[in-house]
Amino acid sequence: MRELLTDDAPEPIGPYSQATISGDRMYVSGQGPVDPDSGDVLGSDAGAQTHATLENVERILSEAGVGLDDVVKTTVYLTDMNDYEAVNEAYAEHFTSPYPARTAVEVSKLPIEIAVEIDVVAEYDDD
Repeated sequence: MRELLTDDAPEPIGPYSQATISGDRMYVSGQGPVDPDSGDVLGSDAGAQTHATLENVERILSEAGVGLDDVVKTTVYLTDMNDYEAVNEAYAEHFTSPYPARTAVEVSKLPIEIAVEIDVVAEYDDD
């Protein structure tokens, strides 16, 4: 397993990696709508936070030469399932068909005051 870190995405807030690479898979830890430079939460609603979150995911993927088209699985954590439609609309602006497999779950709270967190698994080719 290889750890991947980039200054272009938020620093982890605990003992975990932004992403790891194992074989032909890249695993990106849950990301939120956090400005990588200031640490401020970006976006006042779940849709805007989804855009900011996926931009952070993209920055981590690009550090390994991978893009959103390489993502095969996502997990979306929402603090309010009533935001599902807004998250879907924003999500659809970042992914194209065929879409990755996805699970969306409501959680009671996330580590910081955000509405959405997303982790992804992507195909990785080191050639």
